[in-house]
Amino acid sequence: MYVLFDEAGKFLGGRVLSEAESSAQVELDSGKRVKVKAANILLRFEKPAPAELMAQARALAAGMDLDLAWEFASDEEFGFADLAADYFSDKPTLAQQAASLFALFEAPHYFRRAGKGRFKKAPAEIVQQALAAIEKKKAQQAQITEWAAALAQGQCPPAIREQLYKILFKPDKNAPEYKAVVEASRSAQRAPLELLERAGAIDSPYEFHWKRFLFENFPKGTGFGALEAPPIADDLPLAEGVNAFSIDDSQTTEIDDALSVQGIGSGTVTVGIHIAAPALAIAPGSPLDQVARARMSTVYMPGHKITMLPDAVVQTYTLLDGGERPALSLYVRFNEQTLDVLGTETRLERVNIALNLRHDQLDSVIDEAWLTRPDGSPAPAEVEALRVPLSFLFRLARHLKAGREAMRGKPETFSRPDYNFRLLGVTGEEPTGAEQVQISTRRRGAPLDLIVAEAMILANSTWGAWLGELGVPGLYRSQASLAPGIKVRMGTKSLPHAGLGVKSYAWSTSPLRRYTDLVNQWQIIAAARHGRTAALAAPFKPKDSELFSILSGFDAAYSSYNAYQGGMERFWTLKYLQQQNIQELDAALIKDGGAGDTLVRADALPLVLPVLGAQGLPRGSRVRVRLGDIDLIGLAVSATVVDHLDPNSAPQTLDDTEADDEMAAAGPLAIAVDVSEADADSPVASTAS
Repeated sequence: MYVLFDEAGKFLGGRVLSEAESSAQVELDSGKRVKVKAANILLRFEKPAPAELMAQARALAAGMDLDLAWEFASDEEFGFADLAADYFSDKPTLAQQAASLFALFEAPHYFRRAGKGRFKKAPAEIVQQALAAIEKKKAQQAQITEWAAALAQGQCPPAIREQLYKILFKPDKNAPEYKAVVEASRSAQRAPLELLERAGAIDSPYEFHWKRFLFENFPKGTGFGALEAPPIADDLPLAEGVNAFSIDDSQTTEIDDALSVQGIGSGTVTVGIHIAAPALAIAPGSPLDQVARARMSTVYMPGHKITMLPDAVVQTYTLLDGGERPALSLYVRFNEQTLDVLGTETRLERVNIALNLRHDQLDSVIDEAWLTRPDGSPAPAEVEALRVPLSFLFRLARHLKAGREAMRGKPETFSRPDYNFRLLGVTGEEPTGAEQVQISTRRRGAPLDLIVAEAMILANSTWGAWLGELGVPGLYRSQASLAPGIKVRMGTKSLPHAGLGVKSYAWSTSPLRRYTDLVNQWQIIAAARHGRTAALAAPFKPKDSELFSILSGFDAAYSSYNAYQGGMERFWTLKYLQQQNIQELDAALIKDGGAGDTLVRADALPLVLPVLGAQGLPRGSRVRVRLGDIDLIGLAVSATVVDHLDPNSAPQTLDDTEADDEMAAAGPLAIAVDVSEADADSPVASTAS
């Protein structure tokens, strides 16, 4: 005897070997023996063989009219044999009974299961809804197939183009657009990004990177809406005898900081570090604060930037020359001979900004010789008038740097230059990617750079320590030690920063372009106004959950913005190679990780790239490499060693951590489309680190 039985929703047939009251031993066609509960046995028969019966039943079930079967079915609960008698004949055959069982089981939108072999027909309205959903799914699948075919043929449907960045980077895996890309990638045997590029979904490599960044970070656009700069209500005193000057590059509009020097020749010199004071007008929780907190920082990239605050607001508080500007000032008194600190004072005031210096225009004039020799080459008249205070600041900066290096336990070394990118022919608010790019170098530690950097480190460390002494929380950067793998962290407690060689460090000198600095400025203003009771009056109290939320949000945004800045600098570097038709480069080996993971860094460009033919060479080995194809979308280029250069001229190379960071920049573009699925349903610029 044979039986047809239900095994966890799967119908099987086999020969009965033995049978008890509640179960039977059944041998399947495969030879496997299973124990079957009596309640799961649906049909008993002598012939034909189970495989033959099931084949006949499947064929019959495929031809059954489910609408007609639903009409014939009883309104009460019924068995599959009852339906067979109503649908086929009053004495249905074994195959017809099995066909009814299969048809009922596989049409849950028509018939609900009520037990083993038992069913009840669904209400008419449920059937109609289910049939509509089935038709919709069929139409959707037809659309997916049509879109996939178009993509495979090199044509991009508008719906795919509109969803391009969502498909690639934040996909809804149940969306038809995503499924079409997956299906097309499998059929065309091409990576999704390559497939979409060939189909014309990407207007240009530059637009691809720009729109991807906006999609991930500014989905609502970069506009600000109607926001006005509130006036500063405080009647601020004018700083007597102070004529401050700023030092920035020519593209800087958010002039956050300026310097002043008083008392040269008196034995005690007072250096003023004056910071723009938007926190005197922008209140925590105000509309402008909400905008700044949402953005967290200005985003920098070659030829363009997205500011943290609206331009009209920036211009209200920026330290533009030619007038008196509200400022948060730190005055530090030094012994003119020994440069020992004699005292500090923080003031809220108006400061006369006499001049905005632009270091990219003056670096070639204001060099070490100009600052250390009275007979140095003359500079423009307005700059020449600053020779004495700038010379003192340069002397002070070197002294402060030496003191920090003593705290660090080793000197700071900057063997690699900074690179400046200039785009020619930018006609709109943002580049198009077709501009001519110029790349120039500016070595770290140039005199004007050093002056500003040391002044800002002095302010950030002094104010950070002051807040810590008063028990006022802030947003700090710290580094426990210079041991390998110990990185800079952000927190709300005043802790040492080993990398800078200071006891405390709180970003406070760029409140127009970094939200952490704006937050810290609120706290410093409270300290300046209330002294020892500042912890009670400050906007953010100790262990304030808002501070931790700001810290987390800033860290994420800052990392994302820096990554984008680095990516766009890499884009324009690759573009420069194409525009200058550069085929070969001199480079130094920075990491030998074996086949496919050996990296070199170009001598004269900000470029790290993988190379073949350098395996086994020691780090620092200098080679000449021939470049391969450049991929501006993947930001990828490879190279092959063609010559070994003089090893004695090898420049200083990266440590392992730096090499790993640059490897990330040299790596392939990561996208979220997974064509291996079996079932698709399943820079920010800163003056100090």
